[in-house]
This record gives sequence, structure tokens and C-alpha cells, in this order.
Amino acid sequence: MTKVIACIDGTQVSTAVSDYSAWSSLRMGAPLLLLHVLEKSEYPAETDLSGNIGLGSREALLRELSELDAKRGRLALEQGRLLLEAAAGRARADGVEAPEILQRHGSLVDTLLGFEAATRLLVLGKHDDNLGEHVGSRLETVVRTMHCPILVCTNEFKAPRSIMLAYDGSPTTHKVVDLVAGNPLFRGLSCHVVMIGADNPRNQGQMEWARHTLETADLEVTTALLRGDVEDALCGYRREHDIDMVVMGAYGHSVIRRLLVGSTTTCVIRNAKVPVLLMR
Repeated sequence: MTKVIACIDGTQVSTAVSDYSAWSSLRMGAPLLLLHVLEKSEYPAETDLSGNIGLGSREALLRELSELDAKRGRLALEQGRLLLEAAAGRARADGVEAPEILQRHGSLVDTLLGFEAATRLLVLGKHDDNLGEHVGSRLETVVRTMHCPILVCTNEFKAPRSIMLAYDGSPTTHKVVDLVAGNPLFRGLSCHVVMIGADNPRNQGQMEWARHTLETADLEVTTALLRGDVEDALCGYRREHDIDMVVMGAYGHSVIRRLLVGSTTTCVIRNAKVPVLLMR
């Protein structure tokens, strides 16, 4: 059975990751796996002491450093275990009966790729202090590499009541509409379908198709066809209507999907201040 997989890393956003993953697990009826990956970069780098001190002293110091590194590794593992147990307790308090916990060594991306076939939804946290011109190197690599739905969380959990679906009428966003319509995660939520473009018969027809598809799935649908700069219009609409979650396609060549490249990514993900669900 496919699972909701939540990446727990001990940062401030991990609490929200736990809550959003529990919320998703319950709504989709999918098992929850809480994952902590201890990457090699978290271990101290080896120190080259050759030529700096005498042979005997150097060997003794190297042994001491090796023991210290091993101790740090054990402490990091123990810290990860405690983080996972705390997250599991929080998930149980949210209503998840038997959350699974798992700890791994190595690359986060490689670890997630190993679970990709079993992943129904991947839940990650974003760290605003690490967002420069792009999403953040590790987060961006995960988003570009994985082909499952990815929920990028903010620091505070709020059970979503409404979503905004960024839509441009392309085959990719048609697929996103179909995915939203068929996913119990969104059942009962208010869905705002927003297109940025000319008010012409083609775009009106595309919006009507999206409305019909989503209303057939018992979603409450509001459509908006807006003019102006894409990211400004989307961010402005989200703020005006107090949207709780943004849903969009991940990467590609259309106007909406290019939002996940360069500075526009910063606008949608960082400035949104709400979770962003990326779908392929």
C-alpha cells in the first residue's frame, strides 16, 4: 500500500510537517511513515593533521578524534530517534492509529527515490532562511527528482479549508485538475481555480471544463480569470481570499509551471506563507 511519507529533520518546521502529514494520512486513508535521514554532511569532516605534529602525538589525537566522531554519530542517531518518537506521538494525538517511524543514513534524495514507488504523498518542510533566488538547493533537488505529489509545508499547521489551483489550460494542468478531482485529500474543501490570461472564449471554455470536472467530484468551485503579472496576480488572489493551500504542477514550460524556476519560485513558495502542493 502506498504511504504518506513525512521528512522529519528536527528544525522548527518539523512540527508542522508532522501535523500536515497526519492530516493527509487521515483524509486519504493512507498509512503514515515518519522518516529521518541522517546525511553524511551532518557528520564532522575528517581532519588532516599530517605534518603538523609529531607521529606519536598525531596517532593518539587521530584515535581521540575518531572516538569523538563515533560518539557524535551515536548522539545524532539518538537525537533522530527521539525526534521520530515525538513526531509519532504527535501524529497519534492527531488521530493516526499506528504511524511508522524509520531512520536512514545517507542522501535524502537517494533515500526518497528508494521509496518513490510506495509514496502516495511526500511531505517536506521549507526553511525560509535557506531560500535565496531558488527554492533552496536540497528542496529544489527533491522536487525536480521525485515524481510523486509533494506537499511543501510552512512553519505552522492550519487544517486547510480552501485551496487555490493555479491553472493555465495546458495538458499538464488538465492532469492536475483530474488529480485534484480524484483525490480524497481535497474532498469537501473550497477550490479556487485561477487562470492568468486574456478573457476570451478559449480561456473561458478551459475554465468551464475545470469547473465542471471539479464540481462533478463534489468540490465547491470558484473560478477567476485574471490579468497581469502571473506571480503577483496569484499571490494577491491568495491573500485576498485567505487561501489555505496552493496546488500547482511541478516544472515544465507553460506560464504557470515556470513559476517553479528562479525568482518566481521564491514568490509562490516563500511569499505564499501557506503550504504548496506540487503535482506532476
